[in-house]
Amino acid sequence: MISTQQVIYCINPNCDRPINAVGDLVCANCQTPLVYRYLWATGSLAAKITPGIKVADRYEAIAPQVWLDTQPGFSPDVPKKLPPVIIPYLRLYPERLHLPQVYGFVPSWEAGEDDILLLENVPIDEQGHLYPSLTDAWKQATAVRQVYWLWQILQLWKTLSELGLGQSLLISENLRVQGWCVRLLELHATPTEKPIFRDLAHIWQPLAASAKIPVAGELSNIVQQMNNSEVEFHTIATQLNALLLSTAGELPLTLQVVGATDTGMQLTQNEDTCFPHSLDNSDDSLLSNLSIVCDGIGGHQGGEVASQLAVQSLKLQMRALLAEVAQQPQIVPPNLFQEQLEACLRVVNNVISYRNDEQKRQGKERMATTLVMAVQVPQRVLTASGWQSNNAHELYLVNVGDSRAYWITHEYCQQLTVDDDVATREVRSARCLYHQALQRPDAHALTQALGSRDADSLRFGVKRLILEEDGILLLCSDGLSDNNWVEKSWQHYAVPILKGEMAIADAVSQWIDLANTENGHDNISVVLTLCRLSKDYLVPIPKTQPLAEIPKELEPPEIEESFLAEIEESALAEIEPESTLTESSQALLDLELTEEPSPPPPIKPSRRRKSLLVLGSVLALLVGSTSIGLLALWQLSPQTWQQMCQKLPQQVKQLCPPQY
Repeated sequence: MISTQQVIYCINPNCDRPINAVGDLVCANCQTPLVYRYLWATGSLAAKITPGIKVADRYEAIAPQVWLDTQPGFSPDVPKKLPPVIIPYLRLYPERLHLPQVYGFVPSWEAGEDDILLLENVPIDEQGHLYPSLTDAWKQATAVRQVYWLWQILQLWKTLSELGLGQSLLISENLRVQGWCVRLLELHATPTEKPIFRDLAHIWQPLAASAKIPVAGELSNIVQQMNNSEVEFHTIATQLNALLLSTAGELPLTLQVVGATDTGMQLTQNEDTCFPHSLDNSDDSLLSNLSIVCDGIGGHQGGEVASQLAVQSLKLQMRALLAEVAQQPQIVPPNLFQEQLEACLRVVNNVISYRNDEQKRQGKERMATTLVMAVQVPQRVLTASGWQSNNAHELYLVNVGDSRAYWITHEYCQQLTVDDDVATREVRSARCLYHQALQRPDAHALTQALGSRDADSLRFGVKRLILEEDGILLLCSDGLSDNNWVEKSWQHYAVPILKGEMAIADAVSQWIDLANTENGHDNISVVLTLCRLSKDYLVPIPKTQPLAEIPKELEPPEIEESFLAEIEESALAEIEPESTLTESSQALLDLELTEEPSPPPPIKPSRRRKSLLVLGSVLALLVGSTSIGLLALWQLSPQTWQQMCQKLPQQVKQLCPPQY
């Protein structure tokens, strides 16, 4: 069972001499790149294995509980019936940015010891070294990063404590950091007595005491409140969020966004749509705040229409939403903005779904689109230094389908989104491990996309990031991400941008060329956002008002008829089809209403709807639905429009024509 020979096997199944020395980068026989997959071995039995020992004639122990799989081309051992200990890992797969995933097992060879659980996607670098613990990295971190780490822990606390796994956040060596991101080595079940907020406060107390001066006082105050058994999670989250944004707002931020899309080597029509686009020379106010990639589904007679409808509708909605947020004197909390984004996506879904119904499309004929969108929210905040900042560095990510987002720095490339495909569904349902799910012939088939079904059945992936380091946000369709080409190539295309050795537009072009060369089977879209922070602070603006707090209720501003007319005009202008559309697709967009249509399915608002959400959702409905002719419906079928207006909330009935 145990040997000391240090070799690693080539993953090429056709290689007749697959054995190589550990440390080699490519197979000496077939030149296939060697895969170094480092794992975390859990349990007391694994802790007894000393470095240099090979376990089960396969796993090389290179450090305490850090093992190298020397035969990565073969599937690891997994019991036929998945043991209960791994179910939480599977259920929490959407949190893979922070949490490890199950790789396999090594049967126990000692009586009384459990089998060794092996975890992948762990905080271990490419050389097999553990990332530093949060406590070891704490004093060297900036003030905003210190608060950001605690914010992430607080969000994980809410998720893990509900599953009885809160203990995982109370073990200092279990908390690791990869740059901005908090990552856990493993999950620990809660002991008999469930941890409470006070236990988390006990862990945070020394961190607050040694935090950077600008945040130390407020962090200590927050920790003190956490010791109060009556304090609510929402109260702590509200205060920590305000501190995070006010600290991030101290730093200047510059964004440069470039995007392009390409038909690919094998297809004749491009069903992808992205924003911004290299062919778009307009001076759009959204260019520094919005980036979108959509991959259309439904063939040349639908896929390109769906992706364009999505991009055009979202541009209109985001322009209105960001303008509204920028005018708010108070901080818009993350959960409220997330609800608004989800409402916008439901509008887009209904826009496409309505067009499908209008065309009587069924089954595979229905057009739909994937989506990955990044929204940089220029929220105003009073900084810790007492001056008003116009940007709190918030970035929201939304994805549906398998279009992806990555965050790339000099040191690492992190996949931020999780694909909506069959493999992910099987893992989340705790039916199998991810590498097992990949063996299915339909593993990469999509389980949801915008326009494919009723909006209420969609589950959106929404994340918030705080931009507090130089880096590149990459959005792309699967034409690039297939076969892990982002992970294989980021150092060649992203790092030179950060070093100032390559223009961002050149990187976009070269990444598309790489995708055409190595994949080439699909359309390709790439949008890069270069995020720069400077050590030179902006000139402070004199203090004009007290620190913003979370509003109890955001009152909707009055909407003038001229504004609505402007929205209508913009919508009609932006929905004009691109010249690259096929005749059949252009016909879908140019379709005239010859009979009175039914309105799109109603959008059910969130249970915790606020005034801002109400107003934004209705604006989104009006703006997004313009692209499918609802404003034309007002003119062509007043009766149907009247019925729709009567269903609107009282606060927004003023948006309908006066006679209704």
